[in-house]
Amino acid sequence: MKSDLPKVMHPLAGRPMIQHLMETVSGLAPDKVVVVVGPGMDVVAQAVAPAQTVVQTERLGTGHAVMQARDLLKDFHGDVLVLYGDTPLITKDTLQRMLAERRNADKNPAVVVLGFKPVDPGHYGRLVVGAEGLKAIVEFKDANDDQREIPLCNSGVMAFDGACLWDRLARIGNDNAKGEYYLTDVVGLARGDGANCSFVLGDEQELLGVNSRAELAGAEAIIQGELRRAAMDDGATLVDPASVWFSWDTSLGRDVMVWPHVVFGPGVTIGDHVVIKGFCHFEGCTIADGADVGPYARLRPGAEIGAAAHIGNFVEVKKSVIEAGAKVNHLSYIGDAQVGADANVGAGTITCNYDGFTKSCTEIGAGAFIGSNSSLVAPVKVGARAMIGAGSVITKDVSDGALAVGRGAQMEVAGWADRFRAAKAAEKAKKQGK
Repeated sequence: MKSDLPKVMHPLAGRPMIQHLMETVSGLAPDKVVVVVGPGMDVVAQAVAPAQTVVQTERLGTGHAVMQARDLLKDFHGDVLVLYGDTPLITKDTLQRMLAERRNADKNPAVVVLGFKPVDPGHYGRLVVGAEGLKAIVEFKDANDDQREIPLCNSGVMAFDGACLWDRLARIGNDNAKGEYYLTDVVGLARGDGANCSFVLGDEQELLGVNSRAELAGAEAIIQGELRRAAMDDGATLVDPASVWFSWDTSLGRDVMVWPHVVFGPGVTIGDHVVIKGFCHFEGCTIADGADVGPYARLRPGAEIGAAAHIGNFVEVKKSVIEAGAKVNHLSYIGDAQVGADANVGAGTITCNYDGFTKSCTEIGAGAFIGSNSSLVAPVKVGARAMIGAGSVITKDVSDGALAVGRGAQMEVAGWADRFRAAKAAEKAKKQGK
């Protein structure tokens, strides 16, 4: 990935790819989850908590990696699934099919491998299958020409009989092209012990491994497609689905209308009958039923937009509550504020919430009217039904129902503008005469 960030921590739909896999795994209700990490990957250990982690200090192959979990699983005799943190799109249904095959009483396979048939088999390992089931897995570098023609490939995902896994892993050697301990060699060892091995077929798209920025973008495109379809299936209208970007936890209500070029960051919940106009960006916010937002609105973490409220073009809201029916329609910044029900905040209004050292709050009462281009210097309270004259700088609390105007007195000098223009014209003519 050419990154300071561990590969599995790169985000998909707003969260690290490893957490997508961990959520899928949790759906299986496993008895134990062990994550094998490399040295210095504390950030990964934190991301997968409360799962236990073990460190593979030397990277000597997939078999060696699984062996690192032996001490934590040595007394476990159930099914052991081996998954990969950089394969985040695998589904619970696929894993359940693997477990069902592992528990097939007629076959009783010691190993079940997840295979797939990619459009381009490339350098994937091949599954060698016979009438009696899976015979072997051959890595591409170790395969002969006939084996490289096999279309059935190894995804790397495997299910094992935990009762005999560790004995077979201990017998793996590294006499191969890479000099590594291949987990896939367990298939040959199990067959040599007289045990059956099997496979289930998976989908190439869900088995996409992320090893580069380009593959990360490919995985993002897949998951965004799934999220868009889910939103529309649940009753939202996306005018141009391809231009709307979701996070893994975005929640849209029924009859929501989303216009083009809208980005939903993590932690966004949208109620029913909400209209979201184009070019908006949301993160960590809620929008209640019937609200109208945008275009070009930015809702930052802590923004709570009430029912039937209006947030208009080029409005930024941060850590503020905009109560039901309130309107902030144009070119305003509302930060660390409470805007009461049915209040109207005029164009260009700013809540001055930061003095360079601390953040302070602004309270605007229900039904208040804030004139255009006003600055409300927090901490300050504007009472219910109060009015603020346009262009005011408000530094003191305003009582309910009062009018407050905080601007310099207007002064007029008769004829000054005409005299100024005449003087400038004479000066220009004098220069041209020279």
